[in-house]
Amino acid sequence: METTRHFTATTYIVNDGATALHDHERLGIRLPPGGHVDRDELPHEAARREVREETGLTPELVAAESQITGPNTRGLPEPAHLMLHDINVHEDGSVGHQHVDHLYYARVGSREIAPDGDDEVDPDQWRWYTRSELAASDLPEDVVDLGREAIAAVDEG
Repeated sequence: METTRHFTATTYIVNDGATALHDHERLGIRLPPGGHVDRDELPHEAARREVREETGLTPELVAAESQITGPNTRGLPEPAHLMLHDINVHEDGSVGHQHVDHLYYARVGSREIAPDGDDEVDPDQWRWYTRSELAASDLPEDVVDLGREAIAAVDEG
């Protein structure tokens, strides 16, 4: 069976020592803003767009860029992590769909969630978590670890 792969971008946004997560209805867990990279869109552009659509906030990515340049070459903001998520796993263990996720960290200037896209999660479905609240939560381990890492990266950056 063939596996379909889509490129996605996810961004842990941070303001004043906390990161925002929302209830993802289909998956039943709390996640940061993110979604598919559109045709002809670069991953860091998708990361910014998804944050704006889902939260109404303007993210400032905390990402290194390669200093290597050439006549037709320049660096792009590098994701903090490049992840592979199995989305559709069949009973026989085969995977029908995966997301190749470019995961970024970003600073935002406010905690005021006001979605700017169509069919976005209601603002009351978002919650801001500090590092200690993440550690004490029952959220998935990867969400806790990445959220805590994002807060540290933004606070130190």
